[in-house]
Amino acid sequence: MPCQSSEQLNELVLKAKKFTKQGKVADYIPALKKANRDELSIAIYHPDGTCISAGDIQQKITLQSISKVLTLALALTDCGEAEVFKRVGYEPTGDPFNSIVKLETNKVSKPLNPMINAGALAVTHMIKGKSIEERFGRLLTFIRELTGNSGISYSKEVAVSEFETSHLNRSLCYFMKQHGVINEEVEGLMDLYTKQCAIEMDCLDLARIGLVFAMDGVEPKTEKRLLPAYVARICKTFMVTCGMYNASGEFAIRVGIPAKSGVSGGIMGAVPNRFGIGIFGAALDEKGNSIAGLKLLEMLSVEYSLNMF
Repeated sequence: MPCQSSEQLNELVLKAKKFTKQGKVADYIPALKKANRDELSIAIYHPDGTCISAGDIQQKITLQSISKVLTLALALTDCGEAEVFKRVGYEPTGDPFNSIVKLETNKVSKPLNPMINAGALAVTHMIKGKSIEERFGRLLTFIRELTGNSGISYSKEVAVSEFETSHLNRSLCYFMKQHGVINEEVEGLMDLYTKQCAIEMDCLDLARIGLVFAMDGVEPKTEKRLLPAYVARICKTFMVTCGMYNASGEFAIRVGIPAKSGVSGGIMGAVPNRFGIGIFGAALDEKGNSIAGLKLLEMLSVEYSLNMF
């Protein structure tokens, strides 16, 4: 069933769009510079398969840090909770998402949580498979199941652009390798990680994934369980506590739903037992979150009483 344009959503998008002027498109990954700063779109996907939208929801975006939720779900399914959290912690951080500081100062040199870059790299390291190709193939298959879209792939241009410029992420990998958090070749892991971040989809796909998490791992139309309930619960908890980088506390107060952002301008939201949300707004604030996307979610939270607290 195609998404239906919503007059109410269109009004909220127009209000939120004004904030795009205060943000800027990510430029540290060269391929992301091409995005239109003034773009803003949203899809909301309900358990009965109906969808409402505003803006160009067919615009493809790369997942970037939104992929961290999905690799965490796959690693938890592959390895179990105990094994994953031997290598990665549970705690939020007030530092930027690409900081190395906590790795150096923690007595046990492991990342604080799976939503910062160091933690995400450690989680990607745990995805099972005999080769980089097999591991990436398993992740793609998993994401295609979550979205119900067999056509999802990745942007080779963005993956190459990230691979060639990810010097800080390599530093995080070498530090973790020194301390036994990871034990594979860094360049192979970077190849997998940059392809993971470059997986492409549109707002409707994001909203469909959000709905699966909102429904504790079940795709409601087919009633098929795609994730163990405990995996969906853990992922949603991290989305609340760490999903908006070091702005997660303010987001929990102002919006109050599990959500994860990426520096491409995407946001995936999961409103428990109600619906999934997919947003794209390329202009970012200083923390790396879609500036208009956050404002739009704040308006939605007030309009539809979304705050779970």
